[in-house]
Amino acid sequence: MIGQDIINSQIASVNTLPALFRERVKRTPQQVAYRYFDKDDKSWQSLTWANMSQQVARWQAALRQENLAPGDRVAIMLHNCPQWVMFDQAALGLGLVTVPLYTDDRPDNVAYIINQAEVKLLLLGGATQWKRLYTVRDELSSLRHILSIKAFDDKNFEESRLVFLEHWLVDEQSALCAEESPPDNLASIVYTSGTTGSPKGVMLSHSNMLRNAQAAASCMNFNPDDLFLSFLPLSHTLERTDGYYLPMVVGAPVAYARSIPQLAMDLTTLCPTALISVPRIYEQVYAKIQNQLEKKSALAQKLFTLTVEVGWRRFEYRQGRAAWHPRLLLWPLLRRLVATPVLDKLGGRMRVAISGGAALSPTIAKLFIGLGLNLLQGYGLTETSPVISVNRPEDNVPESIGTILPGVEVKVDDNGELLTKSPYVMLGYWKNPTATQEIIDEGGWLHTGDKARQDEQGHLYITGRIKEIIVMGNGEKVPPADMEIMICTDPLFEQVMIVGEAKPFLGALLVLNAEHWQSFAKDLNAETLQEKAVHQAIGKRLNKHLKDFPGYAQIRRVSLSLEPWTIDNGLLTPTLKMKRARILERYAAEIEQLYKGF
Repeated sequence: MIGQDIINSQIASVNTLPALFRERVKRTPQQVAYRYFDKDDKSWQSLTWANMSQQVARWQAALRQENLAPGDRVAIMLHNCPQWVMFDQAALGLGLVTVPLYTDDRPDNVAYIINQAEVKLLLLGGATQWKRLYTVRDELSSLRHILSIKAFDDKNFEESRLVFLEHWLVDEQSALCAEESPPDNLASIVYTSGTTGSPKGVMLSHSNMLRNAQAAASCMNFNPDDLFLSFLPLSHTLERTDGYYLPMVVGAPVAYARSIPQLAMDLTTLCPTALISVPRIYEQVYAKIQNQLEKKSALAQKLFTLTVEVGWRRFEYRQGRAAWHPRLLLWPLLRRLVATPVLDKLGGRMRVAISGGAALSPTIAKLFIGLGLNLLQGYGLTETSPVISVNRPEDNVPESIGTILPGVEVKVDDNGELLTKSPYVMLGYWKNPTATQEIIDEGGWLHTGDKARQDEQGHLYITGRIKEIIVMGNGEKVPPADMEIMICTDPLFEQVMIVGEAKPFLGALLVLNAEHWQSFAKDLNAETLQEKAVHQAIGKRLNKHLKDFPGYAQIRRVSLSLEPWTIDNGLLTPTLKMKRARILERYAAEIEQLYKGF
């Protein structure tokens, strides 16, 4: 196991991201760096750091033939795989600037980013991605070449700029280049999801991301024996910094999950020790557990509840927040009978699970922690590289977003907004000085847009959004996100958005889980979503979840649907956040109907 002093000595010696890669290759050349599933061989394969070094050098030799100048932008539009890392490291080592793109983003959004960043070269996976972009090919005017990893032959999608990797890569052996930009220069432009308006390009330096990964590594006892499972898109800054650069800092291998639908199988096959996820994944696992519990006997349900309660008491005791209790003597038995079988579905070796990117429901956190999972919630923004704070294993307050990372300063202003200052704050927004000045004030404080409070022990708590506040017709103010999180703990509700701006009461747009709707409707002897009995039952079920909210924060009417909000239909960002303005626009008629007669 690596001690913290050794980690610090390793990472203090490098100042750029490609220098970090070269140092890792130098120190542990024969250690496994990455694992991936080979679809042709139908087996898991491994690459050592020495293997990666050879490949990165090949990619650099090919990039040199593109006659790109330091500072030129190149884009990556791949699912997580070793080639993502190869291209990123090859480009950064030549002083180029990488622009990560989401593989499932809308073509018009991709075209906007490529043009705004003046991208010269685009790397994509193959025919599926190219066929989607083909509709906007004439708008990709800045691109010299479109590089596809997989070759394909389709006369209907020909393009003179399209090049296949097998023809582009150089076979000759060469050494790694060390021609990167200085540490404080631009390394990457990461476009925010854009819940409203066009996405903004966040400019991050080598130092921003490297130092953030180093600081995050110092918060936990990661070591080379850990195995990270990577499934959040590498275009997401949380995954890139903490699921790519952080493992490189500590020398731990990363395994790339095949897909979200195959995640359960990959967990049990690979048995990872570290997992980084957004709350949505934990919500889905929670809903599955609840669904399975409903089918079990009353005794089994009581045993599960007892396990979570005793496990939670054990957690609080070990954190120093509760006294020892005789019920804790039951834990070894309850762990063997209940907790271990559940956690075995996560591979059985999980040492740490991180949740970030959005708020995690305390109810969901309590269940997993009660079962013995070391679940830690953190917080950050793309604009801060991204981590600002995180809970520590020995100081974990699950309803909080933890304590600040080394090097971070925070304060809460008179409006209750959380402000931060650190070496991890972005250089600014690409070609958008006005937006930069709006988020970073003259004192260098970045305004997060989140309302927060900080307790005496230094734990931060997000209490709402500055702009995402519903002001009802009676003047009462409601933060919808807290209510939406609570509602989504119910497996019947797939997606929810609270409405009621300037209205006499709150309403909700609800997307129901199709499978759960079938059993729900059967119990009511109902056939359609529009039936009065359905709406009455839904209303009771909703307000049961909201019983701890003020009386004015109860939902009186709902609009029901079985059609999910997705990235493709423009209602979710690539990071699966709701585009509230788009949803309000799309469902304007349904919302109007909610308030008809008032």
